[in-house]
Amino acid sequence: MSQGNYSTGEKKKKHLTERDRYKIEALAEAKRSTKEISKQIGCSQRTIQRELQRGKVTQLNSGYEFIEVYKADVGQRIHDERAVMKGRSLKIGKEHGFAARIEQLIVVEKYSPDAAIAQCAKENNGRKVICTRTLYAYIWNDLFYGIGEECLPRGKRKSKHQARHRRVALNNTRGRSIEERTQEINERREEGHWELDTVVGKPGTKACLMVMTERKKNLELVFRLASKSEACVVQVLDRLEKKLGYERFREVFKSITCDNGCENLDMHGMERSALREGKKRTTIYYAHPYSAYERGANEGANVLIRRFVPKGTDIGKLSRMEVKRIAHWMNHYPRRKLDYASAFEASQLAAVLAQRCVI
Repeated sequence: MSQGNYSTGEKKKKHLTERDRYKIEALAEAKRSTKEISKQIGCSQRTIQRELQRGKVTQLNSGYEFIEVYKADVGQRIHDERAVMKGRSLKIGKEHGFAARIEQLIVVEKYSPDAAIAQCAKENNGRKVICTRTLYAYIWNDLFYGIGEECLPRGKRKSKHQARHRRVALNNTRGRSIEERTQEINERREEGHWELDTVVGKPGTKACLMVMTERKKNLELVFRLASKSEACVVQVLDRLEKKLGYERFREVFKSITCDNGCENLDMHGMERSALREGKKRTTIYYAHPYSAYERGANEGANVLIRRFVPKGTDIGKLSRMEVKRIAHWMNHYPRRKLDYASAFEASQLAAVLAQRCVI
């Protein structure tokens, strides 16, 4: 290669600027050829030809004749519109039916994005159009018009600094600590170990919901309490024992872990049998103060309940059928930890509780 054939001449421009387009318009009106325009702009002749074609408009001249001319503002507008559409196309493609079903599951049936993806896969013979992470990205970028932050169980997650708190509840120094739980319970090796919590309603009202969550399969029991009191909690456990019988109650409710709320402090009343005097029907454990993560299954259940019972709701106005409908929805909700089966399908205790009309 001779030195005269070097290729290190003037650097080619990557894109025409708005200023370049107005120069092209002026030169085109002066009837300059595309070759002459390209030399003045500093680009290839083919670039000028494409630009003249892109910005071409039809106008009526003074002789009442339609002519085609190049307009810089039109060329720039088309360039800007196409620039917005650059990049990789959406993975969802033209799956309009899939998008509509996702919106219905999340907005109407109150599924999480992950559960909605799993349900769609079930309905399409295991075919997944997009993954959960992609769906979240589409939602946060407003690509689903009907799905807003209020439609999601937790909204946008924010990192929080975990402060250190005391490890002993001052109002419950005699309660059995969660530290006494066996490794079998902590590792969720068997069913029958539950977590218990209450969901409060509108300020100034007494009624609340008592929520029991089975730790291994996430089976849910939801009861409406007249008030947030020890007597009401014990009354629900007594009623459950009478429905199931002493032996079966012990098999289903081997242990219950709760927080140190005022409604849970009657450990003796919760543990003692209502059918056999002097007998113990279950074992109660208390989590550490300010440690909701120790009852993670229960807290997750409360998030789902809040989709039906937002803060400020007067729980006393909920009928027993409405409460039962919420529990039914939760027990038939697909869960990732169960390979997207529902707790009702995966739990061995579900049949026992359904037989006795508990769920």
